[in-house]
Amino acid sequence: MKKDTTQTQPAIEVKDLLVAYDGKIALSRINLALETGTINALVGPNGGGKSTLFKAIMGFITPSRGNVLIEGAPVRQAQKKNRIAYVPQSEEIDWNFPINVQEVVMMGRYGYMNMLRRPSAEDKRMVDESLGRVQMSDFRDRQIGALSGGQRKRVFLARALAQEGAIMLLDEPFTGVDAKTEQAIIDLLLELGRQGSTILVSTHDLNSIPRFCDQVVMVNRKLIASGPIESVFTQENITHAFGGVLMGLTPSSNGTVSNSTSTSIPLSNQPSSNGRKEHEVLA
Repeated sequence: MKKDTTQTQPAIEVKDLLVAYDGKIALSRINLALETGTINALVGPNGGGKSTLFKAIMGFITPSRGNVLIEGAPVRQAQKKNRIAYVPQSEEIDWNFPINVQEVVMMGRYGYMNMLRRPSAEDKRMVDESLGRVQMSDFRDRQIGALSGGQRKRVFLARALAQEGAIMLLDEPFTGVDAKTEQAIIDLLLELGRQGSTILVSTHDLNSIPRFCDQVVMVNRKLIASGPIESVFTQENITHAFGGVLMGLTPSSNGTVSNSTSTSIPLSNQPSSNGRKEHEVLA
């Protein structure tokens, strides 16, 4: 999948980013530019800094060094203009909070409301439309905690749609969902990409990346590689990013990685009790 990326100003630009927690470096030497209208995969092991990079791009954390620009502007300015939407990991959400599906999606419209947060007719229309696009209209009155894992992901994707941001960040949207839901999310991302949205999605499902992504960003506490799938998504770069041999990924004739039925990848930088790095088999 190739797109015209001749526009000079990147949708997201990260310059010399360094993030540290309690004196320990989580990310360093991150320089990248994501072009408008592209779908970008973010890959790397757990503990490798993917979520930290998301939080830096969203302005949730202050980097120790460097900066992030959204369409050439500071993050805070982009947020005020509702230019960037975020779909968090499930672990970051309190599923016991008493709120229903429609109310969650309406949160995506807060940036368009006054201080009293009274939804307008347009706000209600966008919520209805967004719920319809993720096939969750029939669940609008359901408590968020009563939904399945896949349904929860769809709701927060609908919240991002309702925000109408030109840039969307999705942190592990395929974790804990079935194959049908994963494909539905991919189809929606492809549709958004065709409409000109810029998307950055973190995933451990390496096999799915060539199906819908234009470019890939690989991190493991630093930037390993970034660029088009055709040149960057190679066995060598993936092995470098994850720090071990990946089983089940077959290089194609041009050196890039093709799909297979299963992939064994190291998901964590943390050693197990026997001193080896943890692995998980993904179907």
